[in-house]
Amino acid sequence: MDYDLKITGGTLVDGTGAPQRLADVAVRDGRIVAVGDCPGAAARTIDANGAIVTPGFVDIHCHYDGQVSWDETLSPSASHGVTTCVMGNCGVGFAPVHERDRARLIALMEGVEDIPGSALAEGLQWSWESFPQYLDAIAAKPRSIDVLAQVPHDALRVFVMGDRAVAHGVATDEDIDQMRAIVREALLAGAAGFSTGRSDNHVSVTGEATPASESEARELAGIAKAFEGLSHGVLQAVSDFDMPKGPERFDAEFDVLERMAEGAGGHPLSISLMQRDMEPDQWRRILARVERATARGVPMRVQVAPRALGVLLGLEATFHPFMGFPSYKAIAHLSLAERVAAMSDPAFKARLLTETSEKVAGDGSKIPPLADLLLARIEMVAMRLFRLGTRPDYEPTLEQSLYAEAQASGRPTLEVVYDALLAHEGHELLYFPLYNYTEFSLDNVRAMLGHPLSLVGLSDGGAHVGTVCDASYATFALMHWARDRAEGRIAIEALVKKLAHDTARFIGLRDRGTVEVGQRADLNVIDLAKLALHRPHMAADLPAGGKRLVQDATGYRATLVAGEVIVEGDRMTDARPGKLVRMGRA
Repeated sequence: MDYDLKITGGTLVDGTGAPQRLADVAVRDGRIVAVGDCPGAAARTIDANGAIVTPGFVDIHCHYDGQVSWDETLSPSASHGVTTCVMGNCGVGFAPVHERDRARLIALMEGVEDIPGSALAEGLQWSWESFPQYLDAIAAKPRSIDVLAQVPHDALRVFVMGDRAVAHGVATDEDIDQMRAIVREALLAGAAGFSTGRSDNHVSVTGEATPASESEARELAGIAKAFEGLSHGVLQAVSDFDMPKGPERFDAEFDVLERMAEGAGGHPLSISLMQRDMEPDQWRRILARVERATARGVPMRVQVAPRALGVLLGLEATFHPFMGFPSYKAIAHLSLAERVAAMSDPAFKARLLTETSEKVAGDGSKIPPLADLLLARIEMVAMRLFRLGTRPDYEPTLEQSLYAEAQASGRPTLEVVYDALLAHEGHELLYFPLYNYTEFSLDNVRAMLGHPLSLVGLSDGGAHVGTVCDASYATFALMHWARDRAEGRIAIEALVKKLAHDTARFIGLRDRGTVEVGQRADLNVIDLAKLALHRPHMAADLPAGGKRLVQDATGYRATLVAGEVIVEGDRMTDARPGKLVRMGRA
């Protein structure tokens, strides 16, 4: 046979931004060997008539740091066209680690990323201490897609500083030297970069601020010097830019991140970008500072989610508006079916709706600030609460909100929210967009995505398992921005370039991200007309019986990693061609 595999009859969207065109794609030994007219026989042929053929998507913002220990598929990302993902974002992760600090890192990940501590405790193998040993452990396991790992600042700080690694603990010169040496060792072993988290919303499961959240510029710049002289490596950061402390603190906080980027000597920094209700124009100020820094030779990019960043509320989810009500707390231990039965009783409902919620912050909620906000201001919050439905709508209007439903029906808002949660036998999810939705539209997201320094990111694949399922963002982006939105569509050629080429090149990968001869055969065959997202559902597939939200898609005829089909007809196959990518190595 001339080829191992050939994709025929498809419309090629090659990731370079070039106009789409009809072309066949031929694969041999995991590489693309012909594009266009591909004469010759193949051991297998995939019919792409009526479909688009794209490069595999590269997701640069995931949190599979624990899941790689037990899950070969790295779902749900692999079900949404992602063929390469980057872990270790936001400063949280599991290496380096002393044995005595394992529980502390689990508590951090549980609090910051809403991953059940019991699942992590049972699922993590802990066959490592150093970061190179962690990379070896990842490399030893087969998986569906490729993974890259970054060094997380919180774990690094705890490893070096021990009990002094509290949020306001000041690192000594010796601490900084040691952290820099460890990051350098990790980079030489193939780490993709270094990440830090500076958000006040990120706390451990016990409510404590993360160790790195208040780190000084001196520390960050000192660690970043580990990148000097290397040809690979990126920086990643998330920050509120001290928004709760007043907009006058914005520049001071940005200066801290800029000094870190300067210390890295030309290695790029990416920063999370989103619109916040409390300061709705802050995102424009971030972009302005990023532009100025880049213009003077300090490369920066912004990571942008293609839709609003929010949470899903439900009786199966981590949080819902009634978890603090005494009557609900009395049945909270029951199964879903038993709770629905109890809540469907008119007497129970009438009693609960007369109660006042008890404060829930600190009693186990993974998002305590949101919990009490919802309960104290339900009328206002309900303007931003929407039924997700069986075919999720991620750009709903105010008129579709539960508040509007209550106003139209003349019923109390809390009663409407109550009834909505019981829909679909208690499986209903309520969509609560927190960021990027101040004006009840995604127009600002469109502006962010169109900025030349933006990268598609923030999927958080593997994280927020009881509140979020944004690992489907690539599927959403194709559906919403390239196909369905009435105004402000993005040309599919530009969108695929952002999802594959731009993210791959930012992280330093030059062997994937486009459909060209010589590139890895990481490919998608997508029936764009039939592409659809299903409602997220709770799957009990975590260790220790833990549950997580999973979202399925329809329309993926095939996804290939290194020439092997890992998804066929929207279903995962048994192929496991994925590997750890060690950056800086051939």
